[in-house]
Amino acid sequence: MFSARDLTIQQLRCFVAVADEGQFTAAADELSVAQPSISAQINRLEHVLGVTLFHRGRRPIALTDAGQQLLPLARRVLGGIDDVFSEAEDLEGLRRGHVTIGTTPSIGATLMPPLLATFRRRYPGVAVSFVERHSREIATALEMGSLDLALMVGPIAHPNLAISTLAHEHLIVIVGRDHPLAAKKTVRLGDLVNFPLIYFHEGYDVRATTESAFATAGLRPTVALEGAEIGTVHAFVAAGLGAAIVPGLVAAMSEDVVALDLVDPTIERTVCVAYDQRHSLSRAATALLDAVREETLNGDWAARTPGLRIVTPPPNA
Repeated sequence: MFSARDLTIQQLRCFVAVADEGQFTAAADELSVAQPSISAQINRLEHVLGVTLFHRGRRPIALTDAGQQLLPLARRVLGGIDDVFSEAEDLEGLRRGHVTIGTTPSIGATLMPPLLATFRRRYPGVAVSFVERHSREIATALEMGSLDLALMVGPIAHPNLAISTLAHEHLIVIVGRDHPLAAKKTVRLGDLVNFPLIYFHEGYDVRATTESAFATAGLRPTVALEGAEIGTVHAFVAAGLGAAIVPGLVAAMSEDVVALDLVDPTIERTVCVAYDQRHSLSRAATALLDAVREETLNGDWAARTPGLRIVTPPPNA
């Protein structure tokens, strides 16, 4: 007969990795172990618990009902164990440690490079993992415990998250230098229905915001191309494929396009920093949070970002 003493941390780590990756091979790569070891650990865990955790005949591998019930419990246990190691790292005075931060693509391409460069110089022994997703996925990952900290686009309503607004950001229109609108300083949403537009990939926060703005105004834009990413939308616009509505954060990423202020209506979003307030931040995560606020207030982020207004925190915040 098995007992809790037969259950190991490695078994739980292997179980969570397979559940996240959907296959044993990818889980083995994630944990840097051989696939037979993953299989053996899962088999042992199933024997200890007396249940089957995965439907192995499916691709990707699916959790059984028992597996679905175990997954949040396993994450909680591993999170507690990670907290123990985090506390130990704190005693090292940030000579070593690890922090995982998630961001949206627009923030990842603009604020994160100088921020992480500064953080790296200040704390060279702290390893940083970087996850780039869209805001809803980032918020979920925070609550699941796979991220320590996140920078994302609001508004976001998650009761478990402590969320602070860093800046207000306007959406900007970019056009090619020979585009009919290129000589203008501002452009109305209604003006854009006369020209082909380039849309971001489905799931981007800015795409949902753009579609909502046109629908609210009762307008039907002409979409010439959809599926663009942050790194390609400027190239498509510069090539003359159409105009694009983009975050102010990324409007100035290329000199081959012209940025126009979008008015009537002005579309504003918030840039937020967030963490799960149910858990104490490790010292490494706290240091990175401080670096985020410092870079936002003191860096040149606002100067090089059209339509961005930094939120100054109140005294003693």
